[in-house]
Amino acid sequence: MPRNKNRVLVGMSGGVDSSVTAALLQEQGYDVIGITMSVWEPEGESQATRTNSCCGISEIDDAKRVAGKLGFPHYVLNFRKVFNAKVIDPFLNAYSLGETPNPCVNCNKYIKFDYLIMKADEFDAEYVATGHYAQIERDDVRGRYLLRRGVDGRKDQSYVLYPFVQTVMARTLMPLGKFTKEQTRTKAEALGLATANKPESQDICFVQGKSYGEFIQKKRRELHSGPLVDESGKKIGEHPGIEFFTIGQRKGIGLARPEPLYVLSIDTSTSAVTVGPKEALYKKNVTMRNVNWIMFDRLTEPIRVTAKIRYQAEDAWATVHPSQNGDAHRIEFDELQCAPTPGQSIVLYEGDVVVGGGIIESSSY
Repeated sequence: MPRNKNRVLVGMSGGVDSSVTAALLQEQGYDVIGITMSVWEPEGESQATRTNSCCGISEIDDAKRVAGKLGFPHYVLNFRKVFNAKVIDPFLNAYSLGETPNPCVNCNKYIKFDYLIMKADEFDAEYVATGHYAQIERDDVRGRYLLRRGVDGRKDQSYVLYPFVQTVMARTLMPLGKFTKEQTRTKAEALGLATANKPESQDICFVQGKSYGEFIQKKRRELHSGPLVDESGKKIGEHPGIEFFTIGQRKGIGLARPEPLYVLSIDTSTSAVTVGPKEALYKKNVTMRNVNWIMFDRLTEPIRVTAKIRYQAEDAWATVHPSQNGDAHRIEFDELQCAPTPGQSIVLYEGDVVVGGGIIESSSY
């Protein structure tokens, strides 16, 4: 059955961004259907007791109120099983391997787009839409869809969208890419939406109120404890589990020293955590795996880009060298970077266009 070219499924989290996204698309003449994805419910804690999260009952109610006011249908869909498989389990596994993952990347790739598009097919909808601050445009010269930063540099979310593939981009709408956050709230106020002044959640939805180590311990019930060592390999203490640490961490190491110590590396074979001075964190070369290119299909020669080694990092100039085995690409920065962290995403840009990205595997001087 052919899809309705005018119908769009809008992922509604119960926040102001997705509310305004739905309103803007409705104003543009789209047949809007609101979808709230129920993805997570902690053991022993009901949705009724949770607030300010993407799956709390108050968020579902807010999404329903917006849909009711604007006059389009709204559904709540259970995505918990796939969220656990695609987001929670990889998060747990990464920490057990001494890496620091960004679960928002997997959530966007698998939940907010891949599986939402599957649901769109069930609703005969051509498009899906979210409240991300990023832009998708068709480049007829390249014959490809491109991902651009949102115009609001403070809110730009292109970093967590680098796994986009062409078939998904062709069916995705992001009207807030040309808005600032202030303009979004002003629009919501003008429409009288209940979410207009709603604060944003800053926590990972499934770890609210806990440290990552505590969450992992509760889920896996076993942590990888071991020695704390200095740069020479000398044991200087003990730690309760590598899951409590990330490269570049300063607080919570558990050692009293006159000079500040930082986590420099994590050895999963011995569960040893190496600590040392901040200057030892700076590296110039990064190896990137699980690469996804957006501007082209594959890299055949070195290119100049700016790169971000974490969501809040500043862009830094670098050269990307083609992989010799099809996956692990080497990125050579012009200047030393502080604490490139295995498991984190590294995203490459040409101006405001996302070239591609991948996962940091390792780093060196």
